[in-house]
This record gives sequence, structure tokens and C-alpha cells, in this order.
Amino acid sequence: MDLGIHLPVMQFQSDPLSFKRLAETVDAAREQGFSAVSVNDHFIFQRPWLDGPTALASVIERTGDMAIATTVSLAVLRGPVPLAKTLGALDVLSGGRLIAALGPGSSERDYDALGVPYDERWKRLDEAVATLRMLLKGEPGPEEPRYYRTPLDLELAPSPGREIPIWIASWGSKAGLRRVARSGDGWLASAYNTTPEQFSEGRKTLARELADNGRQVEGFPNGLASMWTRVDEDHAEADRVLTQVLAPLLNREPGVLREQVCVGSAEHCAALLSRYARAGCERVYLWPIGDERRQIELLASDVAPRIGSD
Repeated sequence: MDLGIHLPVMQFQSDPLSFKRLAETVDAAREQGFSAVSVNDHFIFQRPWLDGPTALASVIERTGDMAIATTVSLAVLRGPVPLAKTLGALDVLSGGRLIAALGPGSSERDYDALGVPYDERWKRLDEAVATLRMLLKGEPGPEEPRYYRTPLDLELAPSPGREIPIWIASWGSKAGLRRVARSGDGWLASAYNTTPEQFSEGRKTLARELADNGRQVEGFPNGLASMWTRVDEDHAEADRVLTQVLAPLLNREPGVLREQVCVGSAEHCAALLSRYARAGCERVYLWPIGDERRQIELLASDVAPRIGSD
């Protein structure tokens, strides 16, 4: 299992969002040998939120050989043509290092802001993904387009020059994993919506679905996004971050979150990541809660060497 870093695109408390923070986070991740950097997507949120693709584009030249990823992009709301243009540009500018994970998003406020019915998100996602695969990979478009009337002979230029891997996000439901097997080049799960044991079961379900679709099971990639992270040996401070910052933000019980995210000692974080490694998770995108450079250094020095050692 390798580790990626999510960029600071959301304001947690008083820390201002800035290019400086983005750049320092990417520099630290590159210097410490992390495998990827990622961003995700919201238009409207309860905290200030930088536009994800813009933030990622602003630091491409600093990413070195790391993969860049969307975890996820809102395919339904951005629309397949604008999103294909954005993803194609990110891939060209990075020299072919983009992993494009897509999903409908879980915030009804985003849908309200764009006047799109939230209860249509799954049908719209299926059509948007099919259209994106047509535009970015040259595959046949949707058979009966309803929501996005994209000309089937449309070509976007410049072409990325390769087939950008399109991953599908799913928390692990049977319907979601069927969608991954049907339309995805990889599976992206959500850390605060699963456990290592559920992830392992999800991999088994996905393997059956892939086989049923006549697709190769061996080598089908996966990852885990939104692994909120705060390495801190001070139990009281870690508990404060968990109960006063993260739990209210996610509307989750602190006791449940404590077992799902990397907030706590280096030993706790390594133990949780080790369980995911044993469950077959191939990459985890860690999202530091403030003080990004220091957190990345602690992850590299105190957490990563312990993964798999328990």
C-alpha cells in the first residue's frame, strides 16, 4: 500500500486558504516520497472551499513524478463536456499523471445551487460517466442520452494522448460496486464511510461483479479517499480535533470516527493503515487537518515505517 496526500482546499478553523499552503503541502509530499496528491469537489459547503481542479492545476509543476488525482470530481454537476475538458487539460499539463475519480457527490446543497434534482444523481452519473468515457477514451457514448445531449462525434482537443483512467467512487454498496465494475477503471472508497473489514468485503463483491461483466479481476486498482489525519501524541489535543473539529463537520459520532480515521497517536494511525493494507487497499489519500508540512513529516517518519509491522 502506498500513500497520497489530499491538498488543503477546505478551511477547517482560522487557517486561511492560500496558494502558499497548497505549494508547501505538495513540496512536503514530494520531498517525503509520497505517491500522489489529490483534490475533491464541492461548490457549496459549510466551510470555505477552494475549487478542486483549479487548486490542482496551480501546483502541477511542483508535483514531480507523483500521480495527481481527483477524489472525486462531480461529474453530474460539472457536466461531461466541461469536466472532460478540465480533466484532459490536467492530464496534458501533468504529462499523463492524472487519475480521474468520479462521483455524484453527497451534498444536496451542491445540487440545489445548480438547480439539479438530487434524486436524479445516480441516473445522471451513469450517463455522465458514459459520455466522459466517450470523450476521453473513444468509447461508444450512452445509448439513449437524456440529461446531456452531447454530439456522439464530438472531439475535444488537445487530446490527452492516452486513455485517462476513470475510477468510480462508491462507499461499498452492492449497487455502487456494480457501477464500478460496469463503468470504472478503478474503485475509490471513502475512509469515514467504511472500515477495513467492510473494505475487504467490498473487494470480494467487486471481484464477483467484475467477473460477471467479463472483466479482469487481477490488477483492478483501488484506493481510499478522505482519510482525515492528525498525528498527535497528545491525547487531549487529538481528542479535541476529533470531537470539536471533525465530528461536527461530518455530523458523525466521535466514538465511531475515532476507529475510522487517522486522528491520534502514530501507533493508532499505523495500526489503522495496516488493517487497510491487509484488507487489500492499494493507496490511501491522507488529508491532514492543518499544519500540513509537519503532519506529512510525521506520517513519513513515525507512521509509514510501522505500516504492516504489527
